[in-house]
Amino acid sequence: MKLLVNNKETELTQGHTIAALAQQLGLPKQGVAIALHNRMVPRAEWENTALNEGDSLVIIKAACGG
Repeated sequence: MKLLVNNKETELTQGHTIAALAQQLGLPKQGVAIALHNRMVPRAEWENTALNEGDSLVIIKAACGG
């Protein structure tokens, strides 16, 4: 299934949820936020939030610094 992740086409090869995408991309367990169609999805809902062909997601990683 092809998705648009941070404006880049990405192929989701395992599962059809945000949790599956996070695992496939090797995202850390903390410090990450994901928005589906510009709406933030709480981490508790990642496992139950289904993705569909062509969905648009934004992944934001926390960074330290000043």
